[in-house]
This record gives sequence, structure tokens and C-alpha cells, in this order.
Amino acid sequence: AIEDNQVISILMPSINRLGLYMLFLQASRRAFSTTAFSTLRISSSSALRSRPKIHPSRTSLSISLTNNQTFSSMPTPDDNDDVQQQQQQQQQQQPPPPIAATMTESDRYLFDLNGYLVVRNVLTPSEISACHAAIDAHLSSAVPRSDPTLRNAVRGSPMYGAGPPRIDLGGILEWGEVESRVFKSILAHPKLVPLFHGLLGKGYRLDHLPFVLMNDKGGEGFQLHGGTVDCTSGEYNSHLAYTCHNGQIRSALLGCNVMLVDHNPGDGGFCIVPGSHKSNFKMPEGMVDGLMHQEYIVQPATKAGDVVLFSEGTVHGAMGWNSDVQRRCALYRFAPATMAYGRSYFQGDAGPSGTTMWPEKFYEDLNEAQRAVLEPPYANRLDRPNIREDGSVEITERSGRKKQHDKDVFKTKYF
Repeated sequence: AIEDNQVISILMPSINRLGLYMLFLQASRRAFSTTAFSTLRISSSSALRSRPKIHPSRTSLSISLTNNQTFSSMPTPDDNDDVQQQQQQQQQQQPPPPIAATMTESDRYLFDLNGYLVVRNVLTPSEISACHAAIDAHLSSAVPRSDPTLRNAVRGSPMYGAGPPRIDLGGILEWGEVESRVFKSILAHPKLVPLFHGLLGKGYRLDHLPFVLMNDKGGEGFQLHGGTVDCTSGEYNSHLAYTCHNGQIRSALLGCNVMLVDHNPGDGGFCIVPGSHKSNFKMPEGMVDGLMHQEYIVQPATKAGDVVLFSEGTVHGAMGWNSDVQRRCALYRFAPATMAYGRSYFQGDAGPSGTTMWPEKFYEDLNEAQRAVLEPPYANRLDRPNIREDGSVEITERSGRKKQHDKDVFKTKYF
């Protein structure tokens, strides 16, 4: 018979080897799990913060790029196709962030406090690149504001820059399905619709023809302007009115700046006087040119893909552009259902007298929500399409009996 201590002596080497193996296996699993999690976290962060590579601007007013290279296609030393492809795959696998059904309390407070709001990461890096490619393809149509009567700032002021004029490019909703797709998405973008509803109400509409602003280094900005009380004359601007009653904000005209390049602190570009939408007096002498009280004039720091929403009743302008990267941003303006400042929608000179429609190409490749934003000004109760929270559209209308009464009285469908 084998004694107990002999059995233990015989089995001990095997037990020790098995224990060591199990310990090694557990440590390996922990190391793999930690490494995999760290790699995923770093890759996901890189994908979310990746930005399209942009080359320095050219200061020539010819608006042409050397060696047939375009803004969106300039190579960079650190380009890595494999890494970029991996980041794109990770972005596609991630579910889209939840979209608020209504304007949040924080956004409502901050807009009412300052008269503007920065909405982060509205456009993705691939969408930003698509915008640049479209702009590059139409650079020959861009128009510098070279004529002295078109200059927007006083020589020697912070808004004037080093002298090169601003460059304007129109037609961004008329470039076809591919090149205008991202620009048209702004009309009813899921991240912006709750804010448009909160600031303009249901049935909001496009009011101006949108366009792209460009500045090369040293390019001219824009003297401060606007204000519910005009910042230079002191007169009340009813067409730029800002109101807030019982927690409901309404802005008679809303600016929407879609930033296509980074605007870092000190770069210049869009600037604003926070809280001036509630001012009751014109500005002190020299302030509209940035020569006095500069500490009250703010240049919001933004990244490519961010959007700045601002009441046109908030005094705003643009500082001279200081960055080596060409400034590019797309400017839209929106209004409540019953209001109009511009008359671009009223194409009486392009068709039958009284025709109320935008340029024909605006309507190509739109979904019904985007199309609803192109309606002319009239009240919601008169069969106006309204965008629902889920992106679908409903028609707001009166009873059939009232409609028939108006038809009997006026011999037309609407009074």
C-alpha cells in the first residue's frame, strides 16, 4: 500500500505544473482584455476627433491652387490609408448619437443669455471633405469683393485685416445630387431641427440664398452690424426682433454659420457681441470697427463641422483672417413661417409674375422635410408642411368647412 504522503509526493509536480498553467492563462486573458479595450478606446476616440487634412491658403486673389491641387485633395506627410480605412469602418459600426426631440433647457438658456449657440460636430469628417471637393470644383465662379464700394471694414481696424477682400461663392444648392447633398442636408439636419423649432417655431423656412464665405490669410472681415436696436443708428429693427415669452424664444431672422475649417482662438473670422440682442442703445463710438471695447467682442472657437446659430438681432461681424488655412464657412439664414427678410424665393424676374419658388435646381434630390423648408411665408394653419421630430412631415390645416367657406367668398383656395 502507498502511504498518503507518498501519493502527495507523486502528484505534487503535476499539481504545481497545472497551477502555474492556470495562473499563466488567467494573466494572459487579463492582459489581452486590457489591451483590446485600450486599443478600441483609442481608435474610437481617434475616429471621432479625426478631421480632414487641409493645406495652407494662397493669398492670391486668383483663387487658384498651384500644381492643379485642390483644397480637399492636398496630400499630407502623415496620411495612412490603412488607419483612415479602419477609422471609417469604426465610425460606420457606431450607432448614431440620439437626437433630442426638442431644444434642451441648457441650449435655451445659453441662447437667451448670449444670442448665439455653438452646435458641435454637426457634420462628419467625410461630409466636410465632400463640401471642400464641391467648392474646389466651382472655385472659378467665386467672386472677390474687390470694389471699394463692397468693402465691409474700415482700413486699419481689426476687421480690415491686411487688405485682401472676402471671396463669395454662391449656388451651393444648385450643384447637383453629389456636390450639393451635404449643403442641402443643413435645411432639415436632425441635429439642427430641434433648435430651429425652438428658435423659429414649426414651419420655419429658408430666407436667404445660402453661400460660402472664403478668406485667404489677411483677408477682410466685416464691420459689426445688426442688433434688435441698430448698433449704429440706435433705431429699432423690427425685422431682426428677438422675443422670449413664457419660455418660448422667437427670432425674426436666424443666422446659421456652417464652419468648414477650424476657427481657433485668434484666427479671426466670425465674431459677436454676446447679449447684444437685448441691448436698448446703439454702440459707443469706435466699437463697430473693433477700435474700442474689444473685450466685449468675442470670436467663438470652433472646429470644422461645427455650426454657429445666432440671432441676426445679436450684433455680429468678422475679424480679419489670420490663419494660414483658407477660411471657408457656409452661411444660411432662416425665418419663422410667416416672416421674410429676403425675397430670393420670390422669382418674379425669372418666371411668370408672382411666382413664388426658389431656383429650380434647389428642389432636386430633396426629401420632404428639406422641401418643406423652401415654402414661402404663410401661416401654419394654411396647409403648411411641418417637420415632425422623427423627420417626417405633417400638413397643418383648417377644417374642410372653413376652407369651403373661403372658396365661396373669395373664389380662391386661400384668403
